[in-house]
Amino acid sequence: FKAPSRDHPALYRDLLRTNRVHWIAEEPPAELVREKMMECHFRFRHQMALVPCVLTLNQDGSVWVTLVKPARAITPGQFAVFYKGDECLGSGKILRIGPSVYTLQQGKNQEESPKKEEIDKIKPAT
Repeated sequence: FKAPSRDHPALYRDLLRTNRVHWIAEEPPAELVREKMMECHFRFRHQMALVPCVLTLNQDGSVWVTLVKPARAITPGQFAVFYKGDECLGSGKILRIGPSVYTLQQGKNQEESPKKEEIDKIKPAT
């Protein structure tokens, strides 16, 4: 799929799943084990800004990552790296990605395509 522009909603996603996460200090963090969910930050490219997210722990040690706002060009095979403040918690390879913002909009607007104003309202993480 080639998107018509760099900022097309088809390039943005807010859900992904990793393989078993390699945790650095705690295997996995106590809060995640206790609550099954944990707020932290994430990035999947070295220079990108950290994006707030919620991790949901799966039985096999993998996590679902729900981003507070959609990020551009998340790709299976990249590594998701998790942070709490300045501390790197660990990382996992991205196995699956959720539907794009474009697909979700299409689902909401079965009878009409998303209007440019609606797309412009989405403030993506870069």
